[in-house]
Amino acid sequence: MAIYYSSTRNADIKVSASQAILKGLADDGGLFVPSEIPALDVDVKELASMSYQEVAYEVLKLFLTDYTEEELKQCINHAYDSKFDTEEIAPLVQADGAYYLELFHGATIAFKDMALSILPHLLTTAAKKNNVTNEIVILTATSGDTGKAALAGFADVEGTRIVVFYPKNGVSPIQEKQMVTQKGANTCVVGIKGNFDQAQTGVKQMFNDTAFAKLMNDNGFQFSSANSINIGRLVPQIAYYVYAYAKLLDNDQISAGEQINVVVPTGNFGNILAAYYAKNMGIPIDKLICASNENKVLYDFFATGTYDKNREFVLTSSPSMDILISSNLERLIYHITGNDAKKNAELMNELNTTGVYKITPDMKEKLADFVGGYSSEADTADTIKNLYEKTGYIIDTHTAVASGVYRSYVKQSDDTKKTVIASTASPYKFTRSVMNAIDKKYDAMGDFELVDELCKLGNVEIPQAIEDIRSAKILHDRVCEVNEMPQAVKDFLGLK
Repeated sequence: MAIYYSSTRNADIKVSASQAILKGLADDGGLFVPSEIPALDVDVKELASMSYQEVAYEVLKLFLTDYTEEELKQCINHAYDSKFDTEEIAPLVQADGAYYLELFHGATIAFKDMALSILPHLLTTAAKKNNVTNEIVILTATSGDTGKAALAGFADVEGTRIVVFYPKNGVSPIQEKQMVTQKGANTCVVGIKGNFDQAQTGVKQMFNDTAFAKLMNDNGFQFSSANSINIGRLVPQIAYYVYAYAKLLDNDQISAGEQINVVVPTGNFGNILAAYYAKNMGIPIDKLICASNENKVLYDFFATGTYDKNREFVLTSSPSMDILISSNLERLIYHITGNDAKKNAELMNELNTTGVYKITPDMKEKLADFVGGYSSEADTADTIKNLYEKTGYIIDTHTAVASGVYRSYVKQSDDTKKTVIASTASPYKFTRSVMNAIDKKYDAMGDFELVDELCKLGNVEIPQAIEDIRSAKILHDRVCEVNEMPQAVKDFLGLK
């Protein structure tokens, strides 16, 4: 059955999967959502014996229905290959009573690799399918990890260019060095004097600028997105929750049909939304536990039904979650309105004009499967230290937010279901914060001394992604004001 995609703000906009992936964002500023969430057509017992690549195909074929079997399998096999340092692609590690789904074994050691390894292949295939002759310009904002993963995925991919904006003082030193040393003649990285929300808003404004679109088209270019607003990012993320359940079954940790809980450290809401889609496809997930850091706009939303971004923006040790405008939440809001694009558009307009919207009691009832929690900076550091001292397992700051929220949830609820925690980044990406949490004495060390010390402490091999940047040259050093973002793009593309 064919699935089409419509805008969260206008039900009359309907496109195929490949067209939605190409566009990234709908012309009215809405996000593309599937006409329905399809049910898995393979029994979980069958999935249990499948490889990651095979599970991914079973998920993607149901959502990306205008791609052929050959096209999808080719995209999948090019994405999930030796770039990943484990054969399982997304291994499950049991530690202190929970199962950590390690999503950081790709080229840039963060969960964004899981989708951004395949997006370039889905996008270039979509361009051919739709007879696109323009060069595709990937325009994206990053809070730290999306940028490098997108750059790595699209570097030197024929027919594409990529521009990444990041908050100059809002990412970790390792994250920044990963981006500014990126090779590839088609890559551009720009720091902005602002935060992630401002970078993301600037990117959205360029997408919605019709004069800019005409200038681009006249010069043989068109925009697309690698942010999680692109449905080509979201759909591949569903696969790893399906895979996690299948592996628990395969390893006799659960019985078929047994419910599990899922905890996701959440900023832009795409990763937990993928778990929600997996649940709605038929995976027996009970609670979707949304873990926030001190930028707890989502925690407050799930508690009160009011989304309010009018608050202080806090820079934390988990910078990929330092977000006050969670773009993918719009897709969930659309679903709980009963797929009412008009109602959703009204709420998003309120957010845009006042910074606040409130959902109805009926809508809030449909969020019963979600639980919000948050972890303070002190709690996050304690979680890293305690887990290491108890088990020897070292997690990064984002995973620690989720782990801390999980512990609090169990204490408050007595819910002891088997639980999968999305482990979204390698501790090597946030060495200073991680090592300081374990012992303050490490703060005197340099960034790469800390890398070597972490290797000794955790007995985990240093990822190639870290070795690659030890002595890499800075190739991107542009920094601009927020209002200069369009000019930075024009300069890179040679547009007047």
